[in-house]
Amino acid sequence: MLRPFTDDDLDALVGIFAERAVWEYPFQRARTPEEAAAFLANVQRQRAERGFDLWASIERASGDLMGFIGLTVPTFLPEILPAVEVGWRIHPRFWGHGYATEGGDASLRYGFEQLGLDRIVSVYEPINDASGAVMRRLGMRHDRDTVHPERQIPVRVYAMTREEWEARGPLEPRC
Repeated sequence: MLRPFTDDDLDALVGIFAERAVWEYPFQRARTPEEAAAFLANVQRQRAERGFDLWASIERASGDLMGFIGLTVPTFLPEILPAVEVGWRIHPRFWGHGYATEGGDASLRYGFEQLGLDRIVSVYEPINDASGAVMRRLGMRHDRDTVHPERQIPVRVYAMTREEWEARGPLEPRC
């Protein structure tokens, strides 16, 4: 389930951000409680200003916050702007269940159908095979390889146009 973040999500978000694996790419470290609080405030501010941003991703069976999935503006990579990016960060306990693909697909649908976007991108470090695999499962295509301007690390950009999304049709469920 995807929903807007609330202030009540902070404690769970701090626990998720404390997992190094969640932030291995690009930081190779866990995030602090202060960074989690700043993230939450930023997401809420961006949603109020733009009308969209990352959603809290909730596992229906348990009601637990898994992380986040959704759409945001990739300001960290000016060469691809203007753009909207689909992205995700999920606690390792929930990896391998298709949640990133399911949430990414819902985000693409929201971006193309509700927001009327013409193109959505996704960015990852090429050594992060799992994120690249999600992008390919979503039907996104390789757009370019470049370098993160501040971190000086290679990044790969995938993209999908509204026409490509419409032609792709529904995803096959993962079992």
